Amino acid sequence: MFNSLSDSLENTFKKLRGHGKISEKNISDALREVRLSLLEADVEFSIAKDFINKVKEKALGETVMKSIKPGEQIVKIFHDELTELLGGDQVPLDLNPPARILMVGLNGAGKTTTSAKLAMRLKKEGRRPLLIACDLYRPAAIEQLGTLGAQIDVPVYKPDASETNLVKVAKDALKWAEDQNGTVLIFDTAGRQEIDEKLIEELKDLHKFLDPKETLLVADAATGQQAVSVANHFDEAVGITGIVLTKLDGDARGGAALSMRGVTGKPIKYIGEGEKLENFSEFHPERMAGRILDMGDVVSMVEQVADKIDEEKAMKSAKRMQEGKFDFNDFLDQMAMIKNLGPLDGLLGMLPGMKKLKKQLPADALNTDKFKHMEAIVLSMTPKERERPEIIKGTRRKRIAKGSGTTIIEVNRLLKQFGEMRKMMRSKGKMKQMMKQMGGMGDMKDLLGGLGGMGGGKGGKGLPF
Repeated sequence: MFNSLSDSLENTFKKLRGHGKISEKNISDALREVRLSLLEADVEFSIAKDFINKVKEKALGETVMKSIKPGEQIVKIFHDELTELLGGDQVPLDLNPPARILMVGLNGAGKTTTSAKLAMRLKKEGRRPLLIACDLYRPAAIEQLGTLGAQIDVPVYKPDASETNLVKVAKDALKWAEDQNGTVLIFDTAGRQEIDEKLIEELKDLHKFLDPKETLLVADAATGQQAVSVANHFDEAVGITGIVLTKLDGDARGGAALSMRGVTGKPIKYIGEGEKLENFSEFHPERMAGRILDMGDVVSMVEQVADKIDEEKAMKSAKRMQEGKFDFNDFLDQMAMIKNLGPLDGLLGMLPGMKKLKKQLPADALNTDKFKHMEAIVLSMTPKERERPEIIKGTRRKRIAKGSGTTIIEVNRLLKQFGEMRKMMRSKGKMKQMMKQMGGMGDMKDLLGGLGGMGGGKGGKGLPF
């Protein structure tokens, strides 16, 4: 997401930084490139034009022109204006009672899954959500919502298959909800491949009856230029209060995120960045602007890690590392935690400068499928071998390779790098040095390169996890 736009902006900033002094011509030339990049990223024309004009006005200001580092000043201007374009401040849901949320959008945008994701998030926040299936055209959607509700232990209202009156379904659902002790009702509605009048009229009637506190438009981030007309149409029909962008983990150009907020004036409240139900988070304009400009989003990364990591296990492993007692059992625990974090590509993309760094890594350095090979090797060891890997000699290595479906070369590589890591840990001075290096971007390349080396790639030395 936003990769092409990020690359273009980085090239523009690089050129500007190369000039000792910024002139009006420098800025105009640079902004011309940015404007083209925005349009190529499917940002709506008027939005791109207004954005460029605002940046240009500030970039030509006396403070910037006389600045010691005008290139850096312009980057800040871009960040501030992008933040403003994306909404400025994060806007929370209105969950004052009666808390009713109406989910609308086209087919394929992910309304049903998003409804469940939202319910899961609200449940974690201490609320008692209820899911209500209002898609009377797709029985599969009703069953899907029921399945997802069961996974997260949230009650789901499913109408009779013969029911065709949407308002009656809503009435029956409200009666059902009275006995469920819920605090937030989430209504998953039907969509179409294209907006039609029948769909709009049904939504209008449902909206009028429910009078929901929130009407959220669920939109696929890959919608492109169509995003503007879709957002406008739904907003005019039912008055959307916010937007949920799905599939931000894909290779969409990202223009929808910039256009929909700018055209409707309605905030983006949540984003979905994966198929798993936990891949759902609040939208923070300032953080997203940082990601687009490759400044990173460390706060969101820490929040995601904290939510998925077992702190007690992590502290235990850290202590064993410091004491030099780390063995392959601890290694398995680390592997489980890493897999639970999801794709490393998306997570590490939140670190400053990471987009540039990833281009220098081996092609498969962030491929977590390689962890399966390492895990298979360790699982093929006996409990004694995991505790004392130094006893794993020739015949044992052959047995482990055969049992894990790998080669002796891969087994040897894992044992060698694990041995090197343990030696480093046993030296307090080296351990401190290693931890210091992990905090630096330059050495992170070596760390991630090690992932490539562990899986048979061409990465350099690094930790085997």
